[in-house]
Parts: sequence; structure tokens; C-alpha cells
Amino acid sequence: MSEPTQKYSITMPRDIAEAARARSGPSGLSSYVAAAVARQIERDNLNDLIQVAEAEHGPVTEEEVQALRDQLHQAREQQRRNGADAA
Repeated sequence: MSEPTQKYSITMPRDIAEAARARSGPSGLSSYVAAAVARQIERDNLNDLIQVAEAEHGPVTEEEVQALRDQLHQAREQQRRNGADAA
């Protein structure tokens, strides 16, 4: 069962609305906009968590971020290789 919905009126620049309508596909503009707003809320919540963590532990350095990106890249490469080996 889907979540209850309510109709809203929003204002946005015409070029953004037209681009969103062009990309919305069969699900429609309302669904496309709702998904975009949901992603923004997730980002906002994540930023709130980051602020709390940085207040407690200090800011994350660029070196730490790069090290984690490297680990992620290596894990993705390993998954790709494992998938190729299984095929």
C-alpha cells in the first residue's frame, strides 16, 4: 500500500520544470519531484549527522576522505573481478 498523498502547488524556474518533465518518464512529474525532494531530505539528514560527528570528533581531513575513497574503489574493483570470474 502506498503512502497517502496530498496535492501541493510549488513554484520553480520554468527551465528546471521543463527539464524535470522531460526526464520524468511514465511515472510523471509529481513522482519525479517527490523522489528529488526525498533525496534532498536524506542529504540534509546526513549533513546533520556529519555536523554532530564533527562537533564530537573534529572535522574529517581530505586525507581521510581520500583513503576511504581508495578503499571503496578497491572494493568495487574486487567485486567487478569476482563478477567477471563467476561469468
